[in-house]
Amino acid sequence: MLVRSMNTIESPLLGLSQRLPPSNVQAEQALLGALLANNKAYERVSEFLVGEHFVDPVNGRIFAAIARRIEAGQLADAVTLKAEFEHSGVLDEVGGTAYLAQLLTAMVGIINAGEYGRAIHDAWLRRQLIDLGETVVNRAFGAEDTLDGRAQVEAAEQSLFDLATRNAAEGGFITFERALVEAITAAERAFRRAGHVSGLSTGLRDLDNKMGGLHPSDLLVLAGRPGMGKTALATKIAYGAAQALMQEARRSGSDAEPRGGVAVFSLEMSAEQLATRLLAEEAKVSSDRIRRGDIAQRDFDRIVQVSREIAALPMHIDDTPAITLSAMRTRCRRLKRTRGLSLVVIDYLQLMRPAAGARPENRVLEISHITQGLKALAKELQVPVLALSQLSRAVENREDKRPQLADLRESGTIEQDADAVMFIYRDEYYLQQRMPKEIAFEDKEKYYAARQKWDADMGEVYNRAELLIAKQRHGPTGKVDLLFEAEFTRFSDIDLQHRDDTLH
Repeated sequence: MLVRSMNTIESPLLGLSQRLPPSNVQAEQALLGALLANNKAYERVSEFLVGEHFVDPVNGRIFAAIARRIEAGQLADAVTLKAEFEHSGVLDEVGGTAYLAQLLTAMVGIINAGEYGRAIHDAWLRRQLIDLGETVVNRAFGAEDTLDGRAQVEAAEQSLFDLATRNAAEGGFITFERALVEAITAAERAFRRAGHVSGLSTGLRDLDNKMGGLHPSDLLVLAGRPGMGKTALATKIAYGAAQALMQEARRSGSDAEPRGGVAVFSLEMSAEQLATRLLAEEAKVSSDRIRRGDIAQRDFDRIVQVSREIAALPMHIDDTPAITLSAMRTRCRRLKRTRGLSLVVIDYLQLMRPAAGARPENRVLEISHITQGLKALAKELQVPVLALSQLSRAVENREDKRPQLADLRESGTIEQDADAVMFIYRDEYYLQQRMPKEIAFEDKEKYYAARQKWDADMGEVYNRAELLIAKQRHGPTGKVDLLFEAEFTRFSDIDLQHRDDTLH
């Protein structure tokens, strides 16, 4: 004999108690009765409740039928549903179509429909947590040999995140007045800040003027062919943002801490290599010479001085190779909670892996999953996310090698998910490869003429780079001219060259 008590079955044979999954059949029946009595009650639960949330599959089928008819503008009551279920056999186990009439008697009140819906959703959420917990335990016991312990942690967190964001009962509208207040606050911040930048500064004046800085919840993609300087530009932006955060803190008080930091995920270069590159940029000493130790004492002294100046910048580097989306999300959350976070930079997204446990069918779906996850990360943490991306080889086959949106590699969803897409292009890189060779000309005069023209063309593009803003959801597209000093892999505003030379 089994004795049922709440969510527990006690067996005198086993002497043990088995807990039943959470459920609330009474709330399901009361909600269905309320919906059948008055279809307007559906508005109270339509935003977060679906048929699969019901523990009783029959009740779930009835709710789905009610929802389908109401959303189609049709009446959903015991009479109309009777015709739909009469010959299907779905209601046979609960007494046939007479069950629909019984549901009306289970109704307590239409005004309580929202509370019934939340009780049903809560019970479903708890059942999902139980299933998730069982999966975690089974994996830990070795049910999936392909996942090691760290991958299992990431998979569990990804499952929890998916559960938290799927069919969530939270969210909804905010008043237009509140939205206006936030817009005015942002406008005032831009008005009072030097340079009239409402977002986080990139350290590049002309880029800030074009985009208004980097804004929370935006996903920005910076793409380019190898050799264009993607990493150098991303490092410059990360450094400029960290500087802006530090300067803002100092304006608040000498002991004030920056309100946030910059997280750099360097999947291609080590943290040491990235730091060396940043030192070379700021000290204006070739990073190649720094690595080889081929520097004079005054250069070394300058490097030490620069390192002291930038050591306190709120920059954090993670050089984990092939990091997963879920691991990145975990580390960003932790950093935001412990030290603050204002910008995330990823170099580069094609080296990332999707969340542990996810198995996309092909590379295009995998990249799509990653870009959607990065956009969700930007919105969740309310920070801008700058992701670097490769371009396809199609660029090399054109006469004009300036990139286009169609050149984004492996996935059109990069363009779709991004709030802004920028391309870095240097004509000097391609022109250098076309230097005339004397052996290709019949006589020296033609060679000298060609070489003279090539020298003149090189003079026009020397140390010049173009940042092409091909898409910007909240502003204009166009071109930003930058100075690029290849020796130091250093980007800056065009008219700052002479000033920098004077300082050093």
